Amino acid sequence: MIPVFINDRLVSVEPGVAAGIAVAAASAEWGSALAEGRAYLTDGRGIRLDPDSPLGAGAIIRVIVSARQSAPETDAHP
Repeated sequence: MIPVFINDRLVSVEPGVAAGIAVAAASAEWGSALAEGRAYLTDGRGIRLDPDSPLGAGAIIRVIVSARQSAPETDAHP
């Protein structure tokens, strides 16, 4: 197991685990937000990170959750 940092949490994961899986291990809420497109990931430098990116020991991941609500779907038949 290797240590990775996700926001304010230290999480132990298997080497090479996908960032999205590590996020879900840290918080089910963050994992859901990421899966639903309401959140995205950045590395410790603020560069956007693909959820499928493999992580190494000491990785720093930030979960950015959008405060904006998605627009309601419009009715195709008014």
